[in-house]
Amino acid sequence: MNMRNILTASCLGLALATSALSPLSAQTLRVMEGSASAPLNVPMNRAVVVESDVSFAELSIANPGIADISTLSDKSIYVLGKTPGRTTLTLLGPDGKLISNVDVHVTPDIAEFKERLQQILPGENIEVRTANDGIVMSGTVSSTAKLDRALDLAQRYAPERVSNLMNVGGTQQVMLKVRFAEMQRSVSKNLSASLGISGGKNMGIVGATGTLANQSKDNIKDGFVALKDNTQGALGLGFTAGSLEFAVLLEALESKGVVRTLAEPNLTALSGQEAKFLAGGEYPIPVSDKDGVKIEYKPFGVELNFTPTVVDGDIINLVINAAVSSIDTSTGVTTAGFSYNAFKRRETSTTVEMRDGESFAIAGLLQDDFRDLNGQVPWLGDIPIIGALFRSAEYQRAQSELVIIVTPHLVSPTRGEALALPTDRVKLPSEKDLFLFGNVAGKQKGAAGDVARQDFSGSYGYVME
Repeated sequence: MNMRNILTASCLGLALATSALSPLSAQTLRVMEGSASAPLNVPMNRAVVVESDVSFAELSIANPGIADISTLSDKSIYVLGKTPGRTTLTLLGPDGKLISNVDVHVTPDIAEFKERLQQILPGENIEVRTANDGIVMSGTVSSTAKLDRALDLAQRYAPERVSNLMNVGGTQQVMLKVRFAEMQRSVSKNLSASLGISGGKNMGIVGATGTLANQSKDNIKDGFVALKDNTQGALGLGFTAGSLEFAVLLEALESKGVVRTLAEPNLTALSGQEAKFLAGGEYPIPVSDKDGVKIEYKPFGVELNFTPTVVDGDIINLVINAAVSSIDTSTGVTTAGFSYNAFKRRETSTTVEMRDGESFAIAGLLQDDFRDLNGQVPWLGDIPIIGALFRSAEYQRAQSELVIIVTPHLVSPTRGEALALPTDRVKLPSEKDLFLFGNVAGKQKGAAGDVARQDFSGSYGYVME
């Protein structure tokens, strides 16, 4: 026996020993002369033995890069899968005639993949098959997170050759309940004085610190300072001495205001899909371009965009964009004959993760504006006591507080007859009810009225689990 035969026998012995250690890969295909051979499926990095009923003198593989072959005897062939793909094994007899052509399919080793899949995701109903040179996964998983884990594991065995036919079970619709609460408080105080002296037709002095006095040449009339229209918080004192008129105007004004706004939009979307909501309107804005002037609309009001993702069980991931905007008539600009108002806008964009029914305060804003102004006539305003007649003091403070709270729920549709609309509670009145009794609406009767009188604990349209 020469050295080449010794090396061949050693390699075959090592391959047989390796195959013996892996009972899952032990497969045998029998080839009969004159009959069609079944396809030979070879897992990658595994071996299959092909046996022939007749002795062969020559064999060849079409693509050695896909599978490698070695002869064990004149009737046995050792086939080793190297790379996923398809090729052909040809057997020739001693007389040079064709014995058979065997289709060799080298596929990823899904036996080991199935074992690892059961270890990592026990209890999941996942089916694994091979197709061409890839892996096909089907079945139903309990969450999106487990779906991603299964696909990541499959990529280890068949990179870029994984077909996903799996479905995600459980509730996949999310209703987001958002509460916008805003409180605005404002306080304004003003204290000033105006002094007027008039003596004769061509002489007169009027103090300029007042804000409520009517600044005109006839400011003082019959010993009193003339006031502006709709004046509040003014006290005037005056007297006359012959042709001399003397008048004092004290201005003291305090104003307070509280504004409360609240919106509670509810919006439902499928897991992984974006939903949008707008409660408000659109403001027209003229825009000039090369074709002339066109109108563009800017939305304002309560805006909400969110994308929910059911991660695992009742854990929900939320990507949220929320905004509260309004038209600010106190600020604007005029150009080209058009007047534009400004917008007040409070906006937040965030990503949070919580369970079904839990709440997060995703945004909070506390704004405190303060202004203190003191104006006076030079030198005269510095005189003690009397100088108050030549001074004007103004104080303003505005506070605004905004909170946005979100609460997600896993929901499922309900039957339509179990839902009630606001219009179900009333019906149009008859002519007798309207003209004789003065009723502008009547109570609804029948099934719709019974449903409308029910007390729903959840949001209309969906049942929360």
